[in-house]
Amino acid sequence: MIILSWNVRGLRRPEKRRKIKNLVRERKIDVLLLQETKRSKVDDKFLKSLWPWEELESMEVGAEGSAGGLLCLWNPKIFELKECCSNRNFLLLSGMGFHNFSCVIINIYAPNDVLKRRQLWYALAQLKSAFSSPWCIGGDFNEIRFMSERKGCFRWERGMKDFNELIEKLELIDIPMLGRKFTWCNALDGDRWSRIDRFLLEPMWLERLQLKQTVGATSNHF
Repeated sequence: MIILSWNVRGLRRPEKRRKIKNLVRERKIDVLLLQETKRSKVDDKFLKSLWPWEELESMEVGAEGSAGGLLCLWNPKIFELKECCSNRNFLLLSGMGFHNFSCVIINIYAPNDVLKRRQLWYALAQLKSAFSSPWCIGGDFNEIRFMSERKGCFRWERGMKDFNELIEKLELIDIPMLGRKFTWCNALDGDRWSRIDRFLLEPMWLERLQLKQTVGATSNHF
């Protein structure tokens, strides 16, 4: 199962959607997790502008105005959806993956505010008892784990502690990156770099599936 996560920062431009579609085709993506779509709703025509395969199922969380928005697209021959759960900041898909692998895939776009992120981490921890199959969380967490993950960061912050506590509590593995060190930069000054996009997963994913991850400036896949 090949999963791609990408904070697209809007899907209005046709050329951006073509880029995503070509990437999905080239890398033979099975599950696509998109954050910050900035769209309140999507239709079949729009979905087909992102997905090159005939086999397609999808789930979305609409943006509020021009802010946020989550979209998941997947090949139902590879992942069969059984249950789902969502709010503004995450979209949880529970189902059966390839080779009868019962699993949970979560698309996440965490808030910028540290207190709201703490509430999100708490909500995810509470959901674990209801969705007990191995988790894979991919997306934009809007938080770093270590000072080395943000250029110019010289102090330990509360948000980092909250994030690491969630990872420890859920017993998740933070998949190391290949390629670039950071996944986000401030386009205004070009000197603020952070690693806020990642995949977190339970060990069973590593045991059941062959794993390979590469991370670019705005996208993740494995």
